[in-house]
Amino acid sequence: MPLTAHSEVPSASKQQHNTLCWWSPVWLVCIWLVLHVGCLFTPGLLDDVDSVYIEVAREMTVRHDYVTPYIDGIRFFDKPPLLYWMAAASMKILGPYDWAARLPLSLCVLGLFFAVYALGRRLFGERGGFYAALVMATSLGPYLFTRFYIPDILNALWMTLGIHLYLISLDRIRQQQSTWVPALGFSVVMALNLLTKGLIGVVFPIGFVVIYAVATRQIAAFRRMHILTSLLVFAGVALPWHVLAAMRNPAIPLPAGTGLPARAGWFWFYIVNEHFLRFRGLRIPHDYGQLPIPLFWTMFVLWLMPWSTFLPAALTQYARVWRARPLETFKRKQAAFTLVLWSGLVLAFFTLSSRQEYYSLPALPALALMAGGVMVAAQHGDGRVRRSMLRWSKWCLVPIALLLTMMCGLLGLFSPSAPTGADVSEVLTSNPDQYNLALGHMHDLTMRAMGYFQGPLLGVAIAMIGVGPVAYLLRRKNKELHANLVLAVSMIGVLLCVHSGLVRFYPIIGTKGLSRQVASVLQPEDQIWLDGELTSGSTLLFYTRHPVVLVNGRVNGPWFGSFWPDAPPIFADESALHSAWTGPHRLFLLTYEKQREMQLEKIGPTHLFAASGGKLILTNR
Repeated sequence: MPLTAHSEVPSASKQQHNTLCWWSPVWLVCIWLVLHVGCLFTPGLLDDVDSVYIEVAREMTVRHDYVTPYIDGIRFFDKPPLLYWMAAASMKILGPYDWAARLPLSLCVLGLFFAVYALGRRLFGERGGFYAALVMATSLGPYLFTRFYIPDILNALWMTLGIHLYLISLDRIRQQQSTWVPALGFSVVMALNLLTKGLIGVVFPIGFVVIYAVATRQIAAFRRMHILTSLLVFAGVALPWHVLAAMRNPAIPLPAGTGLPARAGWFWFYIVNEHFLRFRGLRIPHDYGQLPIPLFWTMFVLWLMPWSTFLPAALTQYARVWRARPLETFKRKQAAFTLVLWSGLVLAFFTLSSRQEYYSLPALPALALMAGGVMVAAQHGDGRVRRSMLRWSKWCLVPIALLLTMMCGLLGLFSPSAPTGADVSEVLTSNPDQYNLALGHMHDLTMRAMGYFQGPLLGVAIAMIGVGPVAYLLRRKNKELHANLVLAVSMIGVLLCVHSGLVRFYPIIGTKGLSRQVASVLQPEDQIWLDGELTSGSTLLFYTRHPVVLVNGRVNGPWFGSFWPDAPPIFADESALHSAWTGPHRLFLLTYEKQREMQLEKIGPTHLFAASGGKLILTNR
């Protein structure tokens, strides 16, 4: 049966229920100020993608080339440009600071909160929209994966806006109104998504629209959506960069035996390699981890914790709604189908392709909206939903919260305190085979390291009491609003503790302190060398504003760009390092290898300049 509706006149109670409340946006802005603006300035940039993408943006402002991305003077074709442009524009206005580069992404996070709020108001009313945005603002995943500069949360924003604009178009068609604004808005959002995440930014929303239209028998609606004009607008926004990038980086001859084509340029690497070969797990070079499917599905739910415990109630409610009479439940059926299709599409795609922990982020707004919908249903008297939420809170959320309270409390109270001035790297393990995953360094933690995180651990232990028992007891007393607010406030406490833990762990995953020490004495003729590939110390580039020579580091990110004839000589081997160490210039070498100091002492004078996080800065002067 098609999912369509005729005239549906809202009752006075429904109109009142959907009246905009001034305090909803205020709450969202306050949460954003605390969690995102308040945490904008610490820690420093992380090694790997965080500092790589922001350094690309900084070099754009230096080179005045906003078409071809470069890092360390090498062409870098891995990602589309919108994320770079945002950081570059912010640094151009506010200065080349790490917080300035991060600010645009934080503003987009606030935009995502309001996008979820607006779509939630449409599907579930004012309170449902607020609850959905509250879930998005206080869940683990959206916060964790905005601590470093990646495009996936921006992809979630465009996905949310695109689906909302499509639903508005369908409504206007049913009401015999013009669809120009939502149709053209959809095309602009899709173009921005393409410039954010590549082809996948178009695959998800277009896939949603096509499947939705076929399943609900509304294909004829496309005739009213100004397809040709929308395509022209899409092309006008999205194509110029692609055309210029291809023209400025044509195919060049490539060496044999590398696995690359005989000739290739930007088009092969960015379109063929980064999209189609990556989807099949055949990207060259293979520099990323592959999360097992069961773990990916588990994390899909984990990233929305603790609110994901309400998802079973949402799914059972949707099954019940779908069996009801269509006209009386059109809005609820539309919400159910929209959110299940949205989340299922993203999950299915990455189940079949390459995947990392954060690839499910574009689906999290759908899950947040599911949770917001059942929360408002329970508050407005849906007994079955309320009983289901109570059961899952009692048998899932409360035990998990109490277990975390006990574990974090015991670790915080009884772990030996870290000695003053001690380095956390001394009590960690090393698992380099895990570092291709975004959270790979979590495997380095040991029981001895817990003493460095006593404050955050005790904070989590206290906050979990609110997440579990306190929120459950309020919900049992039918105080749904109070329970939800306690849950949200407790999660704000948890996320602040996560941030505090990240700051304490920072010396392991970033080199801002070491870079600043080098920058304070650096002279123009000095050289900075990095022992290994670029991602092992990429923050050096941003904080020293100086080229970095890579020892045995012609791999992964800058590898393809290194074949261009104008690539600077930033790649060196052991013999080149030995020769430069006794040469006329002062060298600063960042290394993870403690035996490197003894090796270089055999060649010439070697001094330990600085050390932190298991990393050494050695110098020959």
